[in-house]
Amino acid sequence: MDLRTLPTGLNSFDRCDERRKTIERELGADLGALSVDPSKLGNAEEKNCEQMFGHVPIPVGLAGPLNVQFSSGKTADIHLPLATTEGALVASVNRGCKALNLAGGVKTSSTYHGITRSLAFRIVNCQLSIVNSLQKLESKWKQIGESTSNHLKIISFCIDEADDHIFLTINCDTDEAMGMNMVTIAAQAIGEWLQSNIEGLEFVTVAGNVDSDKKPSKRTHDLGRGYEVIAEAELSEDVIREVLKSDSESLTKTAHAKLDVGSKLAGALGSNLHATNIISALYLATGQDSAHVVEGSLTDTTIDTSAKADSQQSTINIRVRCPAILIGVRGGGTQLPAQKQCLDLILKSIVDCRLSKARQLAEIVGAAVLAGEISLLAAQATHTLAKAHGKLGR
Repeated sequence: MDLRTLPTGLNSFDRCDERRKTIERELGADLGALSVDPSKLGNAEEKNCEQMFGHVPIPVGLAGPLNVQFSSGKTADIHLPLATTEGALVASVNRGCKALNLAGGVKTSSTYHGITRSLAFRIVNCQLSIVNSLQKLESKWKQIGESTSNHLKIISFCIDEADDHIFLTINCDTDEAMGMNMVTIAAQAIGEWLQSNIEGLEFVTVAGNVDSDKKPSKRTHDLGRGYEVIAEAELSEDVIREVLKSDSESLTKTAHAKLDVGSKLAGALGSNLHATNIISALYLATGQDSAHVVEGSLTDTTIDTSAKADSQQSTINIRVRCPAILIGVRGGGTQLPAQKQCLDLILKSIVDCRLSKARQLAEIVGAAVLAGEISLLAAQATHTLAKAHGKLGR
């Protein structure tokens, strides 16, 4: 079935339509529900999807507002467009937002580790120290990599040796874009240059898995990748009872069983309730690379109880650490019409110029994860999770 040889002079919409009709004819399938709406196509057929013949609508629900205090100290009320087919998710996040707002909002902080790419090399009949050579040539290979883009800066690197292989992992600042493609192009140029300039060094692959792109790993969990975001809040007993219909003792007991004991038994790299539910819904809505939700699964959620000095009431301190939020406000799918409108809906509330929009977006994702975590924790503590899915998810 040839989906590339099409009549000349067709626009993007006509090319999609022609391919869909060809597939229907060749496979005897009805694909009418996938037909493209020209007003929502944007540049998808030209830049985002090869052999595009249609699109699949994903329901988008609104949660919030959620009061977020960014790492700069500025606060904003954020509305969250969540793209999902899982009934009860939007309602749950919305309840979490309400509880956190009554508790005074979410405080966030973040660290930018950059986007990583690990070049793999093989040492071939060489007695020299390849590591020393890489370090001596650092300024030159960095210049080679940075020359591939006006928006890329190599901010750090590390070298690993294993058997007859060496891995060079570069951490790059990619400006307002998530930047994975940008870094890959730079890494390819570096690898080719190093192979030509270091005797006995064979460039094997531009992606050697030490960076763990779109894969879970202990290294990413511990060291972070992209934006590492921490979001935290303190909930009083009154808020827990009024909004979450539970109490601090029940939440703490459930959190210990699930997050501590259960996660340890499973050998989980991330100990959380359902962080990727919220991350994937925001990624899909705003045109991010949804495969990066796997790094979102490395999130750790922690709960502890304390008593205020001036009160006998207990409070719950809840904190999430998302070590790898890979996100951007430019490039990829962020400029597609529907995704851009969802992204603009979030960004319109941001007025702080001291932080980049990409960093603030990452901190918003962390805050949203916190809302989802506290709500699901309450649902499990009160044994209402199954009931909620039976009512809203069927």
